[in-house]
Amino acid sequence: MYKPKKAVLYCRVSSKKQVSEGSGLGSQETRCREYARYKGHNVIAVFQDDITGKYVERRGMMKMLSFLQSTPKNSHVVIIDDISRLARGLEAHIKLRQLISDAGGILESPSIEFGDDPDSLLHENLMASVSQHQREKNAEQTLNRMKARVSAGFNVTRAPYGYRYQKSTSHGKVLVRDEPLASIIQEALKGYATGRFQSQVEVRRFFESKPLFPRNKHGDVGAQHIKDILTRPIYAGYVHAPSWNISMRKGFHEGLISLAEFEAIQERLNGKAKVPTRKDLAVDFPLRGFVLCGDCNHSMTASWSKGKYKQYPYYRCEQKSCISNGKSANANKMHAEFKELLGTMTPSKPLILLFTKIFKDVWDKKLELLDDDKAVLKHELIKLDKQIDDFLGRIVEAESPTVMKAFDKRIQELEKKKLLLAEQIELSAHPKTEFSNSLRSALEFLSNPQKLWDSPQIEDKRAVLKLTFAEQLVYIRKKGFGTPKMSLPFNILEDNCASNFRMVPLGRIELPTSSLPMTRSTTELQRPMVSAGQIKIAFDFLSETRGRCHSF
Repeated sequence: MYKPKKAVLYCRVSSKKQVSEGSGLGSQETRCREYARYKGHNVIAVFQDDITGKYVERRGMMKMLSFLQSTPKNSHVVIIDDISRLARGLEAHIKLRQLISDAGGILESPSIEFGDDPDSLLHENLMASVSQHQREKNAEQTLNRMKARVSAGFNVTRAPYGYRYQKSTSHGKVLVRDEPLASIIQEALKGYATGRFQSQVEVRRFFESKPLFPRNKHGDVGAQHIKDILTRPIYAGYVHAPSWNISMRKGFHEGLISLAEFEAIQERLNGKAKVPTRKDLAVDFPLRGFVLCGDCNHSMTASWSKGKYKQYPYYRCEQKSCISNGKSANANKMHAEFKELLGTMTPSKPLILLFTKIFKDVWDKKLELLDDDKAVLKHELIKLDKQIDDFLGRIVEAESPTVMKAFDKRIQELEKKKLLLAEQIELSAHPKTEFSNSLRSALEFLSNPQKLWDSPQIEDKRAVLKLTFAEQLVYIRKKGFGTPKMSLPFNILEDNCASNFRMVPLGRIELPTSSLPMTRSTTELQRPMVSAGQIKIAFDFLSETRGRCHSF
């Protein structure tokens, strides 16, 4: 007569997702309990796993084997819903079957009757082999679907920082921007591409200044996360899978930066490393590295000096041959003088009107150049297609694997160039409607550069230095700053309107009435001519002020 025994249940699904979204574990346990009730067994424990059946060592399985080993031999029945729940491979099945037997467990299932005779073992092994085949076939189909998705421009791995998945009615799950993290990462990537951030360390500090940026378990921003963000083309709107031989292609998602900016980042990463800005000095001494000693023309350094009651900030020259070596300039005084210098670069209203006219000419001429560039780029794209076809023909004819590999590498390089050209062609269709937004930011900065300088962000202060001055400033102790060489748009006006306008050092910029024709108003002044080089610089000025002057 069959004697009821104590029973333990073993349930398994293939992933954690099946645990949270499905009912696999619950339905398995219900069926096993019904079988135990039918047999009259007393269920005393349930063990579960959420891992593929390919492996033998699983947390739940090991706990169950330890439990069985701690009890008298053959005192417990191990109930599984189906043979595939025990394992999804013949080798794993045989090994687990033996481990359960050695631990004193008796394997039972409502789906199959286990036995030790040759026919039962054959049937059992055949079913285990079929289960393995199903697992391998499912994996193959899943991989093929993933490859097809990537080839079509979709990401198939976990959403990177700055993105999240959103269901689409026609394309399944697609990546979309995850704000505000997307904008934070976008600013960091653009900053590193343009040199605003000189090193990965500075990018890391930028992320650390943002409370919403994810941290590791220690509360830090990991260096590997920085490297991943800087090197993944997905942030440029592209996908690729080198391990599947899928080359980089346009993704079905919005990039945070352009492909050109991504390539600029890669060039910087692979080039000579920059010395990172010292964290303890950057915020307190924003002019450090930008101010030259008036006696030796070398960059001044800065530090805090300990006084009798507190510490004091100083800039100083450390050139041994300089007569100012070891002599300090009070940082607070220098910062106040610099702010006063910025005040002298605030143009009058008539000058602002002239700026507007100049920038409108610059914008229109730049758009004309973009149309010409578009035609040239399309011609280059045709040439690249011909070169790729030529190399493909050579690969077919080549017999040496080394030669074939070299041709394949060359084709990949040409394909990347095609992507860059395609992006440039798309960008060459620059909408004129953006002019008002770009002009507004530029004029707001020109009208009051002090406002951006007053920002607590060191990046904003550096933007002021870059946008306002063409060269480093010279500082003479006890006298102050020398005459600065200004950047655009100031130098355009200085070069082209010297007869009617001048930039007055240490005083507000005004229109000298003595040099103006008496019969014409300031708003009727003819716009100065600008060169092609000035067009590019002025256009870049418009773009950069729009990107940086976020505090207005």
